[in-house]
Amino acid sequence: MITHFLNLEWKQFTRSASFGKSLGLKILMGFFALYFIIIFLALGVGMFPMLKKIFPESDPFVMFNSFIFYWILGDLVIRFFFQKLPVMNVKPLLTLPLKRKKVVNFVLGKSALSFFNFLPLFAIVPFGVTLIFKDYNVSVVLVWMLTIVIITLINNYLNFIIESLSAKTELSFLPIILLSGGLFVLNHFEIINISELLAVGIQSIASNPLYLVVPVLILVGLYIFNFKILRDKLFLDSSLKTKTQEVHASNLEWTKKFGDIAPFMQLDLKLLWRNKRPKSSVWMLILGLLYGLVFYPNPEYQDKEFFFAFVGIFITGIFLINFGQFIPAWDSGYYKLLMSQNIKYKQYLKSKYTLMTFSVIILFVLSIPYVYFGWKILLAHFAAAIYNIGVNTHVILIGGSFNRKKINLNERAAFNFQGTGAVQWIIGLPLLILPMAIFGIANWLFSFEIGITVLIFLGVLGIVLHEKLMKFITKKYLASKYKMIAAFDQDN
Repeated sequence: MITHFLNLEWKQFTRSASFGKSLGLKILMGFFALYFIIIFLALGVGMFPMLKKIFPESDPFVMFNSFIFYWILGDLVIRFFFQKLPVMNVKPLLTLPLKRKKVVNFVLGKSALSFFNFLPLFAIVPFGVTLIFKDYNVSVVLVWMLTIVIITLINNYLNFIIESLSAKTELSFLPIILLSGGLFVLNHFEIINISELLAVGIQSIASNPLYLVVPVLILVGLYIFNFKILRDKLFLDSSLKTKTQEVHASNLEWTKKFGDIAPFMQLDLKLLWRNKRPKSSVWMLILGLLYGLVFYPNPEYQDKEFFFAFVGIFITGIFLINFGQFIPAWDSGYYKLLMSQNIKYKQYLKSKYTLMTFSVIILFVLSIPYVYFGWKILLAHFAAAIYNIGVNTHVILIGGSFNRKKINLNERAAFNFQGTGAVQWIIGLPLLILPMAIFGIANWLFSFEIGITVLIFLGVLGIVLHEKLMKFITKKYLASKYKMIAAFDQDN
């Protein structure tokens, strides 16, 4: 049965409409994985001499155990944002005479093979081998390594429980931040010295293998709890269950002033307000507006004028970037229905363009207080806003014609990479790096004012050529229309 499940997953991967793009993205992620493997391997090899040098009077083995608490916290936070429970397309299986527990056990067992669980081994094994060569007791070191592996798996299943309990909250990342932050504060101010207690516990287990039963029981308990959560959700009609709640209708009559694109604007605004994933684009406006405070108050960046363009593009274009990169995937759930209607594709795209343009204007107005740090910053923001309206809106719409990944609007937004393909990674270059490079070169060769003028000129040129550009973009979408329908019809 396990072999059959693996075969089904392989077929789903290779037969997906986004196979080419998924494969390219997986190759890129493979390079990142190799990078982290090398880092952890170097850390494991150099850990003993490094600890011996920094803490010459302490036992490196004891010191390493005292830092495990911080590794557990960091690992748990990173897992929450980046690790997802490996799921199968189980609905077709639920109509077959298969026991649900086999499907659930396969999903949970597959999660144990996650890269996040193997990565620590590249540091633990070299460090353990070094300890053995330094005449530490072999059995103690081996039991210690096994204990760290069990702790890693505990983090693996604990992460899925935290995700499950926090997925229904509006800001789903708050529970993990509060939990990890609270534990860190308790330890940092020595209200409860968790790091020392954990270190003593791990060393006790290493010295007496009988104590291994404690982490093993914790691991089994977490596995059973995860099993229960997944089994209770594994019903054919589970997606049909709805939660009754009061609906607050918004008056969007003002959108009728935009003529034939008004219905599409109303759909987009309702989508942004009513769904968890796209709502993150609205929350990101606050973070985007505050982005300048990271750099502008710092005297080190006052002389780096080329950086003003990058910050300006980011602040005034934060909504454009977050919302625009997933056009038309936001509508993937009903894209087939939308395309079957008697609508003009140009109107559909124009509504997206209008929404992004208004966001740029509003964000520029809200960013005017940054003039406190200098008039050049305000001027750079203005030029960046014009560039975003004239150039980046069109660039991101062109990029959208290559989107082939479906998005679940009701999943939590924080660090959710569903719907993210190679397009989203590549499009960042013309959106952010290109304007900074253009401004930086013009500023270096001529002056700050010339750099500003170049950005404004390119933005105005894009606005002037808007109709021709939209005609070209519409053709691109129409050419990809049926490929998108086929791709969005799949669960990628």
